[in-house]
Amino acid sequence: MTAETILTNALLVLPEEVLPGTLVVREGRIAEVQPGRSHAPGAIDLDGDHLMPGVIDVHTDNLERQVQPRATARWPSRSAFMSHDAQTAAAGVTTVLDALCLGDLGFDAQRTETFLDGVRDLDALAPTGLLKSEHFLHLRCELPAADLMPLLDTVADHPAVRMVSLMDHSPGVGQYVDVERYRAMRAKSLPLEEVERRIDHLLAQRERLLGPQRRALLERFAGRDLPLASHDDWREDEIAQNEADGIMISEFPVSMLAAEAARRHGMQIIAGAPNLVRGGSHSGNVAASDLVRSGLVDVFASDYVPPAMIEAVWRAAAETGLSLPRAIATITDAPARMLKMHDRGRIEAGRRADLVRIRPLGDMPVVRSVWRAGERVA
Repeated sequence: MTAETILTNALLVLPEEVLPGTLVVREGRIAEVQPGRSHAPGAIDLDGDHLMPGVIDVHTDNLERQVQPRATARWPSRSAFMSHDAQTAAAGVTTVLDALCLGDLGFDAQRTETFLDGVRDLDALAPTGLLKSEHFLHLRCELPAADLMPLLDTVADHPAVRMVSLMDHSPGVGQYVDVERYRAMRAKSLPLEEVERRIDHLLAQRERLLGPQRRALLERFAGRDLPLASHDDWREDEIAQNEADGIMISEFPVSMLAAEAARRHGMQIIAGAPNLVRGGSHSGNVAASDLVRSGLVDVFASDYVPPAMIEAVWRAAAETGLSLPRAIATITDAPARMLKMHDRGRIEAGRRADLVRIRPLGDMPVVRSVWRAGERVA
């Protein structure tokens, strides 16, 4: 590790302001934040580019996209993990929670293989020093799935687990409240008669398993001081129950009413960055830009496109009235606090030197360099 690195002639994105200045990094941590330019020998001139904290992504499905780049083509898992890691680092993500799905609801059996392989690959790769980003686990628990609890048993005590979300992707619920839309989506790849059979099975299975498995999961993580999130919130009575059960994060609420209810119940709210970049939800849910304007986004996650995070916060600053420091905090400081990772997320002395150099190209921010713990990784 380089003993000292000086980054100068930069626009430093601090918690409350953007400061033209200089950053001194020693032994992987931010040692000094100085206004103005440095003329020290060896100082790296950033040409007036922005320098922001490394991005912290609390939810990405990107590994699934590398494992299965085509519907009928599966990629070797270790190779897919390395590609996923390279993509996250190139997007400025220095800390990433790989969101792996536990439980199959009849249409995504290969996700179980992705989960098992993903945990094995993380265990194998993390000690090598070859990963560019620092990887943790976000367990996406499909509550009505018959195989949820056996899969959870394999990973519940894993030291890399940093977040757990409770999901229900049954037809007629949350994101899939419109059963006709759900039926049409599934019928693209299966005969309609088979889709109907599976829907009937899933609804009966949900009736039988949702309540008991929710209670078992909450008992399993009780006392762990681990962030628990509900996924695709849609009804206030369920949001109220989440609060009563200690679930204080609402991940991707499907409507403005659901987001407002989550806020009334004191919850932090995660929105998808691709939603804002695309100008709306790919599944017909509430627009993230509307949530931002209403003060109903605390954290952005990449969901399925790692580069969307930095682009989303630049757009939020340009289009919704947020200051750039406040917008950038939704992908740096706010997720660090959500995950209780108090060593990162801000440019200030003593924090880990996870840093991203950005140069705007018109209204689009371009990642030029990335450092993790003071070491250049992209």
